[in-house]
Amino acid sequence: MARIGIIGSEGRMGQALARAIEQAGHQCVGGVDRGEDVAKLADGSDALVDFSAPAALKDNLHAAIGAGIPILIGTTGLETTHHEAIDNTARAIPVLQTGNTSLGVNMLAALVRQAASKLGPDWDIEIVEMHHRMKVDAPSGTALLLGEAAAEGRGIDLAANSERGRDGHTGERVEGAIGFAALRGGTVAGDHSVILAGEQERITLSHSAEDRMIFARGAVKGAEWLIGKEAGRYLMFDVLGV
Repeated sequence: MARIGIIGSEGRMGQALARAIEQAGHQCVGGVDRGEDVAKLADGSDALVDFSAPAALKDNLHAAIGAGIPILIGTTGLETTHHEAIDNTARAIPVLQTGNTSLGVNMLAALVRQAASKLGPDWDIEIVEMHHRMKVDAPSGTALLLGEAAAEGRGIDLAANSERGRDGHTGERVEGAIGFAALRGGTVAGDHSVILAGEQERITLSHSAEDRMIFARGAVKGAEWLIGKEAGRYLMFDVLGV
């Protein structure tokens, strides 16, 4: 039985995590939210799961380092400085950062990576995602995860080969680019499709989230997998072994 602490415990994901930890037979040692003592939570935990906010990330990483325990980061909307901080932290402790903790989504990403590696740049890749009206970042962390998988499969840099927010007279689509479209509305937990469009044929790989618990269960699986691992930066691909 692992002792798992939740950062961002009062949010929707935090509440789902508490249930998932209990269902998996582990102990939820408690949770913290904005302004509360992360270091105290870390000292009593075997692993931390962070679904809080980008602004809190550096303090959360310092708490995990101080306690010498692994941390899983599911917070989205991270920028370059956040990833640099994660890289630095991974030199001291195990860190798993992902845009989506769903096992199904990460298997989808593995399939996207494989498809992109086998099909040439003449196959256009478009990523379409839809989330509830309350989501504040776009593209979603999951869409970016899928984009990174496609870029990795092709051996290219996503940032230099992505198209977003098309509007007006944009000109022809650039060969090899990875396109993103973000839809928002209602209470959609998360729908993602990766379209690979070739000449006179098209492949669509999709995933639909029906309940927030799929992310919570995946996060718990990732956290328990991290315990005992060597310092380093890990992905959900590592958890799945794909």
